[in-house]
Amino acid sequence: MRKSTEWIAVAVTATREVAPGIREFTLEPEGGAGAYPTGSHLQVQAVIEGKGTIRRYSLIGDAPRDGTWRIAVKREDTGRGGSRYMWSLPVGARLQVTYPDSHFQLSRDASEYLLIAGGIGITPILGMAMTLKRRSGRFHVLYLGRSRTALAYLDELHALLGNDLHVFTDDEGRADVAAEITRLDAEGEAYICGPLGLLEAVRRAWQHSGRRRDRLHYETFGSSGRFATKPFTVRVPRLGVTVEVPAGTTMLDALEAAGVGVLSDCRRGECGLCQMKVLELSGSLDHRDVFFSDVEHASNHRICACVSRVSGGTISVEPAWRGDERLLSGPELRASRLVACAAPA
Repeated sequence: MRKSTEWIAVAVTATREVAPGIREFTLEPEGGAGAYPTGSHLQVQAVIEGKGTIRRYSLIGDAPRDGTWRIAVKREDTGRGGSRYMWSLPVGARLQVTYPDSHFQLSRDASEYLLIAGGIGITPILGMAMTLKRRSGRFHVLYLGRSRTALAYLDELHALLGNDLHVFTDDEGRADVAAEITRLDAEGEAYICGPLGLLEAVRRAWQHSGRRRDRLHYETFGSSGRFATKPFTVRVPRLGVTVEVPAGTTMLDALEAAGVGVLSDCRRGECGLCQMKVLELSGSLDHRDVFFSDVEHASNHRICACVSRVSGGTISVEPAWRGDERLLSGPELRASRLVACAAPA
């Protein structure tokens, strides 16, 4: 099996609109597209304001089509720039991507499955539904959005699932997530991908139901929050560093660009590796992670730097990694990070 961190070239062979503001990209890798596990994504090298960065996009479906992979990108004009870059790509453009990798893989032993998708969160859920349909598994899908016209792949899902698909929209009626969880078999599992508010509602309902935490699986957008995205200031008093975080940049990226070493992994607010202690705060802390609990969010004692922000104002933090007693740059910084990653906890 190839490593997911190996970069390969792909060509954009087709694009199409699958819903207003959502564009599907067909990507053909050199040598053809291999199979991938459910819930897989590609890492894509994007160029935003002249700088290279990485974005992750879920693969559509449960298997390659004609030697190609498919991803779908929702355009977010007020986002961090990844969707605008992807939408600028014409057919024939070439990209560097990783091989598919999955941190959201479907199990094989649940008695029943509840799949929940909010908006563009349908991208990994569609492949799961295809896989379960092929397995003749017991499952149903909840698909939530603003309106039916805004829901990508809706016709394809209706044809595939029939009565096992339940659609809820703002103008037709909202889903009772707690009731759906109550109806789920005691040994069932739930998989959810969607905006932060939906994820939190499902997590609270799941906890209230008394079900096992390891039977709830989720993947995040890593960008949605309660407040509008605004610039803010982050300070690291121990280092005497003050960094401005623009609206289109994460706190993690801004600190790294300033030479502050930060441990990180998922960059989606899921693993908690980049968490930092909050020393002082002016402004509202916009927790966009799913690592901390509601109680931990309310305390505002820690922040996941990869996704969470301050809605205007200033935050002073203490990074978890103590290997940066002075600012480093270039090869010196890279070498220090390698040493820190290899050191025991």
